[in-house]
Amino acid sequence: MSFNVRRHLLAGQVIPAVPLALNRSRRWSERRQRAIVRYYVDAGAGGIAVGVHSTQFAIRDPEHGLHGPILQLAAEAARAWLGPKPRAFGLIAGICGQTPQARREAQLAAGHGYHAGLLSLGAWAGAPERAVLQHCRAVARELPLIGFYLQPAVGGRDFSYRFWREFAEIPQLVAIKIAPFNRYRTIDVVRAVGEAGRDDVALYTGNDDAIVADLVTPFEFGGRTRFIDGGLLGQWGVWTREAVALFGELQTARRQQRLDSRWLKRGAALTDANAAIFDAAHNFAGCLPGIHEVLRRQGLFETTACLDPHERLSPGQAAEITRVTKAYPWLVDDEFVGKNLRRWLG
Repeated sequence: MSFNVRRHLLAGQVIPAVPLALNRSRRWSERRQRAIVRYYVDAGAGGIAVGVHSTQFAIRDPEHGLHGPILQLAAEAARAWLGPKPRAFGLIAGICGQTPQARREAQLAAGHGYHAGLLSLGAWAGAPERAVLQHCRAVARELPLIGFYLQPAVGGRDFSYRFWREFAEIPQLVAIKIAPFNRYRTIDVVRAVGEAGRDDVALYTGNDDAIVADLVTPFEFGGRTRFIDGGLLGQWGVWTREAVALFGELQTARRQQRLDSRWLKRGAALTDANAAIFDAAHNFAGCLPGIHEVLRRQGLFETTACLDPHERLSPGQAAEITRVTKAYPWLVDDEFVGKNLRRWLG
């Protein structure tokens, strides 16, 4: 099947960030890692993002040595599970580090059949924007590029409008994930892409605190209106079946121009749920264990363990996850998971 990653992303997709599946001994569980990929495929996701924050950056550390194996397993598992019913499905690899490391990671991802690289700029915290742009252009020559505006609370940094305006001119750029958790910074990116005339660059929300708000907002610059096309989100790594359903409804409402106040109500509920899962009360300290806890309760994961033994649920976080699960049952896909869990784990 011929696959055009640019066209696929512009069509709008639900893309979950893949979490790392460990067992109770804090060792990688290939069986459960494969199961989570199968879950995302059957839930109707338009792709997966692997080797990103949810997958844990420590997979790259020599003592773990999991970066290549996880990229390989996720890609192979997705292709195999799609085999009987092939459809367009994007494989996106997280890319980190200074330019030599990032280029190696992009080449590794390309070798495993990934379609684009989501470029983290966490290693460039104090660098001049001009140097960062040179880095981005170098990596883009290895693999189609997805930009990533990450909030400072989890390792990102603020960039100027001028940075994004120049970034938008990179020929190999196919999308930007907008995740600064800041409305001013979000508008900077949308405006930069619009004013660059890059209708061929998809916009994806990573603002877990404003998912629905991002997706229902018509942004207008220079007399042209632009919506954010889809989401590439850690939040959509859980309850994915219902995320796909919600996004499908939202796309229909946008096409039919039926964006009424009920979307604000649903957006507030999703933000409340995300606050519990991502541990906003403790500045996101428990965001990874929170994702794992939802998947553990469903039976997909064995434990909430992370590679770093100090990363664990914050005090009161489990109770908050219970609260939002009960408060918003329409967000939860427990029944879907229960019907398919044995098959995915097989």
